[in-house]
Amino acid sequence: MNDDPIAPTPPEGLPEQLVSDLNELSPEELRKTIIHAQELLNFQDEVPSAIEPQSGDDIIQVTEHDSYTEVIKQVYCNETCDDCPHGPYLYHVTQEPHPDGTTKAYWRFIGNVPLDDE
Repeated sequence: MNDDPIAPTPPEGLPEQLVSDLNELSPEELRKTIIHAQELLNFQDEVPSAIEPQSGDDIIQVTEHDSYTEVIKQVYCNETCDDCPHGPYLYHVTQEPHPDGTTKAYWRFIGNVPLDDE
């Protein structure tokens, strides 16, 4: 657990007990919680998040903003790479409309970010 006084602010309407429980989880438990929450959304026929990890990605943090989603992730390139994982990297993700009426997630690379000690 990170004792940083500038902790992320939970979204409005999230139950206080759930916020408290999430704050007690380890980074690995949080990642598993994210996966399970995404599975629950898909099971309930909700529109899945545009933030879907690709093979080799390890999403560390997702923060929603009014016009974009901030994503911090690490990338694993292959099993023989001694420098893996790479990052963490910061991206801003927006939903870009296409002429056919669909939207697609556009990932804009912002740069490296420091990884907090766990």
